[in-house]
Amino acid sequence: MASSSSISELFLLSVILTLLLGSDAGGIAIYWGQNGNEGTLAETCATGNYDFVNIAFLPTFGNGQTPMINLAGHCDPYSNGCTGLSSDIKSCQAKGIKVMLSIGGGAGSYYLASTEDARQVASYLWNNFLGGQSSSRPLGPAVLDGIDFDIEGGTNQHWDDLARFLSAYSKNGKKVYLTAAPQCPFPDAWVGNALKTGLFDYVWVQFYNNPPCQYSSGSIANLEDAWRQWTSSIPAKKIFLGLPAAPAAAGSGFIPATDLTSKVLPAIKGSAKYGGVMLWSKYYDDQTEGIVIESDSKNALLLVSNWKKAPWKVNAVLNSICICLNSLSRISFVHVLREANNLADYLAKQAGAYEELLSLLVELGGEAFMFACLSDWDHVSSWRPDVLVF
Repeated sequence: MASSSSISELFLLSVILTLLLGSDAGGIAIYWGQNGNEGTLAETCATGNYDFVNIAFLPTFGNGQTPMINLAGHCDPYSNGCTGLSSDIKSCQAKGIKVMLSIGGGAGSYYLASTEDARQVASYLWNNFLGGQSSSRPLGPAVLDGIDFDIEGGTNQHWDDLARFLSAYSKNGKKVYLTAAPQCPFPDAWVGNALKTGLFDYVWVQFYNNPPCQYSSGSIANLEDAWRQWTSSIPAKKIFLGLPAAPAAAGSGFIPATDLTSKVLPAIKGSAKYGGVMLWSKYYDDQTEGIVIESDSKNALLLVSNWKKAPWKVNAVLNSICICLNSLSRISFVHVLREANNLADYLAKQAGAYEELLSLLVELGGEAFMFACLSDWDHVSSWRPDVLVF
């Protein structure tokens, strides 16, 4: 009986998106800064997976408070320990990646008391993170590309004023990009008025932790309805689909990779305002890194784990596969019952059968890796790359 294999969803979500998003399909935005175990900013940009990095967060500002950045375990702002990030920021920008400062967040002390307060906050951001001058820039001399509004508390007043003041600084030379991360219920309770200004370049809507407008139980109806409302009502240049990078990254709203690529993205990327996908966060994106190859053929798994004992007809191919896979940080092979191989069955039907073991060359993070389509040697199914191109 023919068997087939599948690559599980425990696969770095940003890598899947990098492989599958075409040049006309936008980019990936990631939040970095809230977990000291997520790697450095430079390492994040070096993956080649992201087009935007939001440094999170500046959670204290406004109403006369002394602004204070909080980057969790990465550095200590109280001792000016975050100024070393300047070289990382410049490294990211040299790769064409836009680096934003995200203000607000889910926890913090921030709100704007008046239009004048908004003006003062804008002045502080310009002089300390953007193109202005200050003797105490928290992230050093590097000039960030813009400000991200992740406003989830305080009041809904004067964020439109802040956007206008920040946007006005673009007249001084380098453009100040404005982005926002509203919740998917429309209009957003906090920055809804600010988004009406038309000053925001990119808006990554959080389609999670909000059951009425997110993916749930295989259904994309609520998400699709909300997406249409956002793209038809907000005068932003591009709208992004905001998602948790792993199930643990949010209370709800995680979308399995197969559903994301086969159902959700095909349904929304036809919009002229589709910009790509935003992921929360780099730490959680890392948690899904690695590949699990599943097969219902115990013989195939045994041969891959001990390729030197394989029949001579497939020995050379297995040797090449194993050498390439050794470069991955985490790789495992799992035996599953055929009933669990729905994805593999679908791909097998699309690809057809071959007599020899085939392999698929995939560009993964800038390096080439060979993936075995594990199966019985008398009937092997291949995974065609174009099956997942949409």
